[in-house]
Amino acid sequence: MMKRDYYRILGISKSSNNRAIKKAYKRLAMRYHPDKNPNNKDAENKFKEVKEAYETLIDSNKRAYYDQYGHYTNSINNNDNSGFSNNFNNKSDFGDIFGDIFGDIFGNKSNKSRKGEDLFFNVNLTLEESICGVVKNIKVPILKLCHICKGSGSRPGTKLNRCRTCNGKGQIHMRQGFFTVQQTCPTCYGKGSFIKNVCEVCKGSGQLEILKSLSVKIPSGVNNNDKIKLSGEGSDNISGGSKGDLYIQIFVKKHSTFERKGNDLYCKIPISFVTAALGGDIEIPTINGRVKLKIPKETQTNKLFRIKGKGVKYLKSSVCGDLLCKVIVKTPTNLNERQKYLLKNFHYDTESNKNINNKVTEVANKIYQRSINLFNNMKKFFEDIINKC
Repeated sequence: MMKRDYYRILGISKSSNNRAIKKAYKRLAMRYHPDKNPNNKDAENKFKEVKEAYETLIDSNKRAYYDQYGHYTNSINNNDNSGFSNNFNNKSDFGDIFGDIFGDIFGNKSNKSRKGEDLFFNVNLTLEESICGVVKNIKVPILKLCHICKGSGSRPGTKLNRCRTCNGKGQIHMRQGFFTVQQTCPTCYGKGSFIKNVCEVCKGSGQLEILKSLSVKIPSGVNNNDKIKLSGEGSDNISGGSKGDLYIQIFVKKHSTFERKGNDLYCKIPISFVTAALGGDIEIPTINGRVKLKIPKETQTNKLFRIKGKGVKYLKSSVCGDLLCKVIVKTPTNLNERQKYLLKNFHYDTESNKNINNKVTEVANKIYQRSINLFNNMKKFFEDIINKC
């Protein structure tokens, strides 16, 4: 069965922000919720459709995927919860749909007390920057109040029209069984009025997108997918409340030499077969300089050496991880005739010594066995004498 376009389901444009998505969702969810439409299969299916569209578009990652590839499916991510669940008792469902209703009963907060929209911004770092810390100058697109209409969305000098649904109160009464409760007006969304003469600059939204320049201090030790919260650096609240927050998400680029696992660094170090056989000192690169590493004789390839404290510093701590170096024994190439001759003699001597050692071991074993036999014969001889006496 083909799925409808999520934006059409919610009745919003592709450029709508999270605030507009939430408003559209609450309005439609209240209309089609099964509690308000008992035994109505069409309303239940419509509710499922609205909820699925909302859960996809409100999530920045799912929305980006949907905009690029189409409908989100469980085959993309087994842990994905974008599919609708028939469980209508989910707390988040009721929190989103009835939040305004029950908030009104116990003293709903005004729009001014709510925050503006939170924003997310990705920052790419090199491994060195993530380990040592850095200050990044970024430009973030944020929503600011329109400087012409001051956030009202109406053309300067014109008045807003009173909402006829709520008679300008922004709230309507609704009966729920034995209770009569208030809810935000679905026509004006609690404003009590609507715009007749739209502001030509912001087109009635009351906000404009601008690029805000910020200097962000990235602390040392951050890792891939870490987030940094900058309070009050998000979008403005159109009703004059506090601003939203800005979340900086860290992405660390791959390094040509080092690989990070937790707070430890891993690298591969090539050594000559002479150094591997005879031992010696080599220099190891680290993020902040070079250190010496002693290679013991007869070291085999893939041997792992640990250098304490040369990894990544833990956040809010002076403790550092370790550097783990795996040595790779290099096979010599492009040998001249003399070098080949020496290697062949070395191989011959090694095999000869091996044969000699084997022969010596064989003779020693024979002598040892003869001694054991002689001892056993003498023991038996003396035992016979004692028995005869």
